[in-house]
Amino acid sequence: MLGIAFIVASYLLSKEFERVKLSQDIATQISLLAIIFGIIGCKLLDLIENWSDFIRDPIGMAFSPGGLTFYGGVILAMIVIAIYVKKKGIPFLVVADLTAPSLAIAYGIGRIGCHLAGDGDYGIPTTLPWGTNYSHGTDPPSIALSNPNVLHHFPWIAKEFPNGVPNTTPMHPTPIYEFIMMVIIFFILWRMRKKGWPDGKLFMLYLILQGIERFMIEFIRLNPRLLWGLSEAQLISIPMTIIGIIGFYYFSAHKDFKKYVPPPLKPAVKKKQ
Repeated sequence: MLGIAFIVASYLLSKEFERVKLSQDIATQISLLAIIFGIIGCKLLDLIENWSDFIRDPIGMAFSPGGLTFYGGVILAMIVIAIYVKKKGIPFLVVADLTAPSLAIAYGIGRIGCHLAGDGDYGIPTTLPWGTNYSHGTDPPSIALSNPNVLHHFPWIAKEFPNGVPNTTPMHPTPIYEFIMMVIIFFILWRMRKKGWPDGKLFMLYLILQGIERFMIEFIRLNPRLLWGLSEAQLISIPMTIIGIIGFYYFSAHKDFKKYVPPPLKPAVKKKQ
């Protein structure tokens, strides 16, 4: 699913570059940078989050196919892509706007992979009819709920299951919730991309919607709480949303900002046979 997410995102980004008459070769390079440094960033943040486990088994943790934290990948990939497009003479906010819909749908597709793997990204126990059995996942409920920090935040789980949570306990399929929400966000961004907004405004809208989505879903996810009863993802989502709101209203108040006009594409040179 991670591979499918990158393929879909790369295709959409390429079509967006074609629409605004930017080189599709640059779109391809951006996609490659996003794949490489996105995965590296996801893994690095996961290792930092699970530092004690990494110290015990550095090789196993570093090369495990599981354990990818989205925000780590986004942050590192954005830094690398910003450096790359600056060298190409393209404003970062232009590229950020073009990538916003792709980011949204790629994240949603990636969450389907989390659901299929049952890697602990699911939510708390539920009696709802769509509660999902993750007993055959890479992190079944008995493991996902073995963290004292999580049980401390959800004391009712310990009371309801004093002898431990059985692996067959139905859980909230939060990856599917996120997939649905990100599809909605994708269509909002896709519809708004041709509004003629100042460069950067669409990306600010993405930051707002993504930040709110992740902040809300964390209330029923089994993530440790770090500060004020909030998870790491929520603590990142708060400044992300604030930056998005400030930026959105800033660009709304400055409608006279000129949009970047790319130089004419050079025609391809045909090689002599």
